[in-house]
Amino acid sequence: MNLYLIWYSIYDMDTFGKQIKELRKRAGLTQLEFSSRAGVGLRFIRDLEQGKPSVRLDKVNQVLKFLGHHLEIVSDHERRTDSKSDRSV
Repeated sequence: MNLYLIWYSIYDMDTFGKQIKELRKRAGLTQLEFSSRAGVGLRFIRDLEQGKPSVRLDKVNQVLKFLGHHLEIVSDHERRTDSKSDRSV
């Protein structure tokens, strides 16, 4: 089963944090192991998983890169256009 990271709003950090936590657990890593292997601090991982809105995006990208994912910035217009084209297929 794949877990896709979907982050529709910068205000939805709680959901995003839960997805990161799920990926970490699937990898069989503790927060300490995960922070060490991803190259970020333990406090950052805790804040990220708890959905703190003040996390640094460069570190979020660093964590996502370790997990084999990436963050893209998509405007609302692009997202609506993509959603419509997906339905028509």
